[in-house]
Amino acid sequence: MTSPRWLDRYRAGQRQQVWHELRQQGRTVRDKPDLAVEAQLVCDEMAHRARQNIEVLLERLTADGYAFHANDDEQAVVPAHVPPTATAAEHADWLANQYTEIPMTVLSWVRLVGDVWLVGTHPQWPASVSADPLVIELEGSRDPDELSIRDYFQDEWTELNDYNEEHGEADVFVLPLAPDRLHKENTSGGPPYGIALPDGCVDGLFVGETITPFVAYLNRVFETGGFPYSTGSPDEWRIKRDLARDLLPL
Repeated sequence: MTSPRWLDRYRAGQRQQVWHELRQQGRTVRDKPDLAVEAQLVCDEMAHRARQNIEVLLERLTADGYAFHANDDEQAVVPAHVPPTATAAEHADWLANQYTEIPMTVLSWVRLVGDVWLVGTHPQWPASVSADPLVIELEGSRDPDELSIRDYFQDEWTELNDYNEEHGEADVFVLPLAPDRLHKENTSGGPPYGIALPDGCVDGLFVGETITPFVAYLNRVFETGGFPYSTGSPDEWRIKRDLARDLLPL
């Protein structure tokens, strides 16, 4: 079979076409070793670009005097980005084995990006905490003193399976990655955002305010400087525009 040259084309700017072709493959791409390798390379390139965007956003937010803090009344200072630890690849393998199939884009994120927490307050935009700031926590390294993230994932998995069995339902498991928009601003809200599993496709479905491909969600986040929800504040769009300037499309 002729190589689709996904990585070369992705790097050349044919990103939307490449993602379209990868999504058309469904999970069958995993049954074709050569294509699976090419697909994973695209996902890794996406993750490298995402990490670069995150590092740029952190620099710009820090320069603006942004306060990264917890989503509670105390608002304690928290790290905004924890790069992948030495056991990130092993953790990605655990996720893949535990949930049968998990999207390649998610595994690339675990191995190459790390945990991200942009919840906080901008000095010129106090409502920034209400703008659904980017949070993706898959390794659970931001607060190691909390419940193990593997235990958390497994508790959620067991709870859903018990519910489905008791009520005769077939609800899909959503691997929790982040608080929902309201919980990020310390308000009672809905269930966490996450990735629907099992899913053996190259890119997964991000379940948040809407259901969208994971990469499409990330592109929306970076297009808005890390804050995809509109608060209607006077300086919001100027700040978002400055934050989003020259970020890399995925």
